[in-house]
Amino acid sequence: MATAYADAKLDREEAAAAAPAPSANTATTVSPDSAGEARAVKAPFLAGKGAKLLKGFGAPVLGILVFLGLWAVLAPQVDTSLGALPGPVEVAGQGVALYEEWTAANEVEAQFYADQDARNAAYIEAGTPERVTDFDYNGPPTFLDQIITSLQTVALGFFLATALAVPIGLVCGLSPVVNAAINPLVQIMKPVSPLAWLPIVTMVISAVVSSADPLLPKAFIISALVVMLCSLWPTLINTAVGTSSIDKDLLNVGRVLKLGWFAKLTRLVLPASLPYIFTGMRLSLGVGWMVLIAAEMLAQNPGLGKFVWDEFQNGSSQSLARIMFAVVVIGFIGFGLDRIMMALQTLVSKNRTV
Repeated sequence: MATAYADAKLDREEAAAAAPAPSANTATTVSPDSAGEARAVKAPFLAGKGAKLLKGFGAPVLGILVFLGLWAVLAPQVDTSLGALPGPVEVAGQGVALYEEWTAANEVEAQFYADQDARNAAYIEAGTPERVTDFDYNGPPTFLDQIITSLQTVALGFFLATALAVPIGLVCGLSPVVNAAINPLVQIMKPVSPLAWLPIVTMVISAVVSSADPLLPKAFIISALVVMLCSLWPTLINTAVGTSSIDKDLLNVGRVLKLGWFAKLTRLVLPASLPYIFTGMRLSLGVGWMVLIAAEMLAQNPGLGKFVWDEFQNGSSQSLARIMFAVVVIGFIGFGLDRIMMALQTLVSKNRTV
């Protein structure tokens, strides 16, 4: 029996040796089972990409389209004192009209300065240079001018709030005694409305800034200070929380290395609390942008808030659509400011080491 098994094995080996070897040109045959396995592996990959694309792009676009559709259908059914509520098409049309007003105002301003230059050149040529004038164009601000004014105001207020809140927050986080002393004041001041701060700030600035030609307009300073007073609290609180949550072993290492207070602050405290600080700054910027619009409306200071209030008082047939377009622009600007802060946080935190 063993001999028969050995003979059969020898015959199989000889048959395998006699069989022709597969050439390079011979096509490889894929079995149905292996093809099915490849499809099974590829299917989850494609499904994952599709779900990611749907979540990142498809779902937001679909949500916006549904919102615009509901707005277009329901808006004509709402009657106001100025007529039916405008839909997205009417609002977009007023946005185009506001842009055209801005371009027309720029042409008028350019013509004003061109006429002034030509008149001054004629006076000089005629030998009467004493008649040369240098007047500034004082036309009404356009919608884009109001946007620029609001952005400048919120930038100043946010800068002042950050410059005040971050140092105080660091001290509160490092010193429990200081934190206990300041915390009641923070909890009392934090919920105060900008409408309550506005008259106080207005009276103080009017008394302090008495120059006929100040470096910055009073209205600009008032709005910026109101933004500062209402937006510094998120940054202060988050900075204090981030600083107090630093690993104690890390601070002990600083003591062992005998780091000075500045080295300890820049090499240990700030890098460790940076995410908390930026979270507070993002919240503060959002609060400041909301506060600014309300302050501009109430105090009639230049900016988007004043534009909305003026259109409300105007009461024309286009006023409601213009107000709604301003609301959309305010929302987009707030979203853009938040994205800028996120990008700045990513840039600063990149390759951060503690």
